[in-house]
Amino acid sequence: MYQHSPSIRAQAVALMRQGTPNRVVAERLNIPRGTVGWWRSEDRRLRGETYEQPTDCPRCTGRAFDVAAYAYLLGLYLGDGHIISKTKQHHLSIFCNATQTGLIAAAEDAMRKVMPLPSVKQRYKPGCVEVKSYTKHWTCMFPQHGPGKKHERTIALEPWQQAIVDAYPWEFIRGLIHSDGCRITNWTTRIVGGERKRYEYPRYFFTNTSTDIIRLFTDALDRVGVEWKPLHQSRAAVTISIARKASVALMDTHVGPKH
Repeated sequence: MYQHSPSIRAQAVALMRQGTPNRVVAERLNIPRGTVGWWRSEDRRLRGETYEQPTDCPRCTGRAFDVAAYAYLLGLYLGDGHIISKTKQHHLSIFCNATQTGLIAAAEDAMRKVMPLPSVKQRYKPGCVEVKSYTKHWTCMFPQHGPGKKHERTIALEPWQQAIVDAYPWEFIRGLIHSDGCRITNWTTRIVGGERKRYEYPRYFFTNTSTDIIRLFTDALDRVGVEWKPLHQSRAAVTISIARKASVALMDTHVGPKH
């Protein structure tokens, strides 16, 4: 293993203590970034410092953030999202259909708009793309996180979250539809003037096993004047149907199909 001279290490440590990033130190002294990172961690250990990763969490810093993007991301999280919060493993994941590239891009964009600093990556699985943002502070933004499945615990919005949903109900509805909802086209035939004609009519559906999340969805629909009704079904999940022509038109204007 190549050993760098003590003088090079001293120069690197001096630069790092001045706030110079690892990348710049490595380039300036022509040494590997991994070596610089190791020297930085050793220097912190010797000085008894505990490293805290920088954060732009709005709840912790008071920083203004894109609340419309947050309303959309909240809908995605309540539908097909979850948070991993363990020692050395913290991230928010949103699962998307691999064919719906628009949804994948929208999920990633919303994460970056709410917290730009954490890294965001895509993990490909069979038929699915997991969009992941790495920071422990997503639990600050989504206090609904907890042990177990969402439908097995109470899901209630904090007052500050409810204020955002009240201000941006369509973004919240779009996030829920883009996660656990869909837009389909049904059809039927009728005899008109002795001739059988085909008629098509679009509908929206939202399905979830959490009665709390269903209530949040229907409350938002009520707020924007969309008529809805639950479907009668034997399974545990609840499906909300939006079929009235005027309500479907509203949904088409503000939500639209996933793509």
